[in-house]
Amino acid sequence: MSSVLQPAAAEQYPPTAGKYRPVSSHLAIAPPVSVVIPAMNEAANLPYVFKSLPDWIHEVVLVDGNSTDNTVQVARELWPEVKVVEQRGKGKGDALITGFQACTGDIIVMVDADGSADGGEILSYVSALVSGADFAKGSRFANGGGTDDMTFIRKLGNWALCTVVNRKFGARYTDLCYGYNAFWRHCLDKIDLDCTGFEVETLMNIRVVKAGLKVQEIPSHEYLRIHGTSNLRAVRDGLRVLRVILQERSNRRALRRRSPQSPMLDAMRGEVS
Repeated sequence: MSSVLQPAAAEQYPPTAGKYRPVSSHLAIAPPVSVVIPAMNEAANLPYVFKSLPDWIHEVVLVDGNSTDNTVQVARELWPEVKVVEQRGKGKGDALITGFQACTGDIIVMVDADGSADGGEILSYVSALVSGADFAKGSRFANGGGTDDMTFIRKLGNWALCTVVNRKFGARYTDLCYGYNAFWRHCLDKIDLDCTGFEVETLMNIRVVKAGLKVQEIPSHEYLRIHGTSNLRAVRDGLRVLRVILQERSNRRALRRRSPQSPMLDAMRGEVS
């Protein structure tokens, strides 16, 4: 699934070394990494976002949500090779799905455009993936993580919804509604995203568990939005998240009722009889 080469090994085998990108003094990788940034009127924040991105990433995909400011122009000035994709629908989920479809990298990283995420943390996410994880999930509440941008009510809501998901789906998450995540491209075939709003992170977190993918939480620090105001609405979007949880739970029960007995179980029954 992944390819890792230590710098010393790269020097020892020069014919192969050209395929690897040094990402730190201790790690080099072969898989190209795509970073997806959904943005709508975030021109003032993009300088902070792009400044923190590591220079070894393969591509940056900016999904423009019909911005009325110069978001696209600023992005191209900051990262001349940026791939700009126009969003035809509405909502964060729709924007991310659009961006994922435009990616060419083997690893995809989701980063918000408000300046709240530290692009330097991408190294931790990618390291987890090339070490064996399928999905590297950012967590503000894992040991070493933190947040400067959540009210008590939002923290309480996130904890409650996270507890429900853990109990209903057998997950062990410490955070549920966080948009800083990374995964292997092949995961998209197994989670089949079909939502449009801020509930997209919750849907991803549930479906990777249902698909049996290996998840590793990455401690992450969420900073305050630098400029502008968020489109997130705690009550409205919290209800949408709850609706997704209930729908996924209902779908899981329906699949269990329709699932035929496994061939192995049938064989065991035959041996017993």
